[in-house]
Amino acid sequence: MPRLGCCLLFAALLAASSTAAQEPVFRAGVDLVTFGVTVVDRKGNFVTDLGPSDFVVVEDGREQTVQYFSGATGPDTAPALAPELFKKHLGLMLDTSGSMESDLKLARSAAIKFLNLLPEAEDITLVDFDSEVRVGRYPQRDFVRLVERIRRRKADGMTALYDALGVYLDGADQQDGRKILVMYTDGADSQSELSWTDTLNLLKASDVTVYAVGLLDHSGSLRNELRMRLQQLTEVTGGLAFFPEQLKELDGSYAKILDEIKAQYHLGYASTNAAPDGTWRKVEIKVRRPDLKIRARKGYFAPMKVSQAR
Repeated sequence: MPRLGCCLLFAALLAASSTAAQEPVFRAGVDLVTFGVTVVDRKGNFVTDLGPSDFVVVEDGREQTVQYFSGATGPDTAPALAPELFKKHLGLMLDTSGSMESDLKLARSAAIKFLNLLPEAEDITLVDFDSEVRVGRYPQRDFVRLVERIRRRKADGMTALYDALGVYLDGADQQDGRKILVMYTDGADSQSELSWTDTLNLLKASDVTVYAVGLLDHSGSLRNELRMRLQQLTEVTGGLAFFPEQLKELDGSYAKILDEIKAQYHLGYASTNAAPDGTWRKVEIKVRRPDLKIRARKGYFAPMKVSQAR
C-alpha cells in the first residue's frame, strides 16, 4: 500500500475510533451487537455444549435478549433477515520485517499448516508487513494463491505492526459475520504512523477477536515489554497471545489457536438502548452454570447518528 494511501487511511481510522464509527453492529435487516465468547472450566478445558439459554448478557446494568447464537456444537440461530451473520472471515497477519529473518522460513511453513487445518471460511485475509503493509483477501477457491504468496515473502525492512493492524481492521469493518485474526510477530514496532494508544482504541472499537503468536527469543531487554503489549492487544478483543519458547513449538501454538477458534461461541443481541450517541457500552457476559470462566470483549461503542447535510 502506498505510504500516502496509508496516511489518509489512518487519518480516517482515527476519526472512526473517536466517533465510534467502527461500532460492532451488523448492517443487516436487524442491527445486532455481536461478541465472540470462549468458555472454560476450572481446569482450563473448553466447554462447548452450551446453548443460548445458558448465557446471560448485561449491558450497562440491563439484561439483554440473545437473538443470534452460534456454537461449537448444535444448530445456529439468527434472525431470518440476517443470513450474513453465519459468515466466517479469517485473517492472518505475518511479520516479514528484517528482525524476523532467522525465523521466517519456519514461520511460513507453520502458518501454511495452520491455514490447511482451519475450518471453512467465507474468505481469508492475508496481511504481510515490514516497512510497508500489503493486504489481500482470498476466497476459498484461491487458497493455492494465498499459500504461494506466503511462500514468496522474504524478511526485509522495518516493522509497521500497528499500521498493519489498522489496515486489517479497516477492511474487516466492512465485513458482516464472525471475524478472527491470527498474527505472527515479535511484537516490536519501529515504523508505524499509528501510535500504541491509537491501535488499542481501534481494537477496542472493532468486533474482531485477535490471537497472537509472539516469538520473543531475539528481543533481549525488551522481551517483557513486548510480551505485555501483545497480551494487551489480544485481550482487549477477548483473544489470547501465545509465546513459544522455541521455533519447534510454533505448530503447538497454532494448534492451541485452532482449538480456540473451534470452541468459540458467537452471540448477538439488539440492544435495549437504541440511542445513537456513540458512547461506550459496558457489557458483561455470564454463564448460568457454576465454576465456568468467560473470555470476551468488555463492551462496544454505540453507533453515532449521522447528521444530514442541508
